Amino acid sequence: MVENALTLNDLSVGYDGRSVLTGLNLTMPKGSSLALVGSNGSGKSTLLKTLAALLPAIKGSVEVLSDKPGRQPLRISYHCQFHPNSFLLPLRSIDVVRMARFPVRGFFGRLTKEDENIVRESLEYMNALELSEKPVNTLSGGQKQRVFLSHTLARNADFLLLDEPTAGLDVYGADLYEKLVLRLKTEGKTLLVATHSIREASQCDYVLLLASRVVAFGTPAKVLTPANILKTFGLVAQFSGTDLLVMDNHYGGVDQE
Repeated sequence: MVENALTLNDLSVGYDGRSVLTGLNLTMPKGSSLALVGSNGSGKSTLLKTLAALLPAIKGSVEVLSDKPGRQPLRISYHCQFHPNSFLLPLRSIDVVRMARFPVRGFFGRLTKEDENIVRESLEYMNALELSEKPVNTLSGGQKQRVFLSHTLARNADFLLLDEPTAGLDVYGADLYEKLVLRLKTEGKTLLVATHSIREASQCDYVLLLASRVVAFGTPAKVLTPANILKTFGLVAQFSGTDLLVMDNHYGGVDQE
């Protein structure tokens, strides 16, 4: 029997009993990638927190790796959008990445040589090894993001929940992230990515467009249409060759995604 990575049935998510996103019905196969696309406040982060068992579902049912959220913590890696502790604690970058191995060894458990190799390789992959001894709260936004992506990678999980993983990254960092995604796909990992980028979404197997409701769900070719982009962002879109040009409907500006 093939295991689904994600199954949502009439799911509503939100805070304090108030729904911010309703009507979620989908099945995501294990080993696939899904992009959550929408503007700020559309429900992307709320859905990810629900899947990571940080928020209870308001209504409906949700299964993550054929189980309730939070039941298989070693198989899930959650990359959140904000990391407030990084600004308060004088932790070195390597300490932050080492924390990714705590669920495996226990908070007071001793990390093994294998764990240390995973930590080092994860930092190396995001070209953050040179940042190992630097306190995270002294790093630039892009450097922090590379360290936190190293932490996510070091979990060595089957299912990765990524909330705006390219936020703050420069062109070089974004290129490293794209290579990371390709590697994870090759390894058969399941990826769920919240993003504003149409280009990033087009590289996933499936796209879920959100605007506090489901606008569309399916393959990028089916979902990423000018009409759906307009419903999602309130923007006008058109294709120019293989690129999607997104134009502000009010001001007439143009962005290439």
